[in-house]
Amino acid sequence: MKKRIAIFASGSGSNAQKIMEHFKYSQDAEVSLILTNNPDAYVLQRADNFEVPSHVFDRHDFYETDEVINLLKRMEIDLIVLAGFLWLVPATLLEAYPNKIINIHPALLPAYGGKGMYGDRVHKAVLANKESESGITIHFVNECFDEGEIIYQARFKIEEGDNLEMIKFKGQQLEHQHFPKIVEALLKRINSN
Repeated sequence: MKKRIAIFASGSGSNAQKIMEHFKYSQDAEVSLILTNNPDAYVLQRADNFEVPSHVFDRHDFYETDEVINLLKRMEIDLIVLAGFLWLVPATLLEAYPNKIINIHPALLPAYGGKGMYGDRVHKAVLANKESESGITIHFVNECFDEGEIIYQARFKIEEGDNLEMIKFKGQQLEHQHFPKIVEALLKRINSN
């Protein structure tokens, strides 16, 4: 039976798209569900383009009910992937999917992580500190922002004259290159229950 992936995203969903592309013809796994807390997120259009079902939820549904967990269980989801999802994952969801929720962060954790550190905010901080390199981190999710066990990191050099857009581009190239492969590798390690 195919392994089933759910992707949570809050915005454009370029990583979600790369993962959907990666598994489109896979015999082993599929993206079965896209979830978002933003009814205007472009990731919903990407899900439609790949004919992947989507679900929009609000803060109340996520933190005060089991609606999202029940949906994931009904759909027999094996792995949850956060791809630009900005809310802290509630303890109930962490307990329902122990070591089966991963996230991608646009810096080399533990540097430039934590509450409020996402997207351009991370890249601006890296630039402001005149770092010589940055990169991406794929990690398990726990009850704190960006503090779960690190699964994989990839780095890129920051050249003199690189601006925000250049750093963002280099980071996204690494994300799109590595995230789908790491998802695939993790799925192979997850035993069917």
